[in-house]
Amino acid sequence: MRKFQPVFMVLAVLCCAIPAFADSGSAAINLVPIGAGIGMALAAGLCGLGQGKATASACEALARNPGARGGLMIFLILGLALIESLTLFTLVIILLKVK
Repeated sequence: MRKFQPVFMVLAVLCCAIPAFADSGSAAINLVPIGAGIGMALAAGLCGLGQGKATASACEALARNPGARGGLMIFLILGLALIESLTLFTLVIILLKVK
């Protein structure tokens, strides 16, 4: 929980800062592009972590049993493609929603 303390503090400051910038004469701010950017950043970052963990596990499996290389590589490539497709689906949704 102590790891998230700075994150919660920043979120609290941002929530308190919104009324400070309130202006009755201006139009509403469109926050969709900002949210889309944050969503894509999360998707890409977590995709990278997943791909790193999958590749590390495959390398460890190859080190333990080099004879299983053929079957292991098929599943590794399939898994990496599925992990990457999640980020691409996120990008497609963002491109469709943000105008």
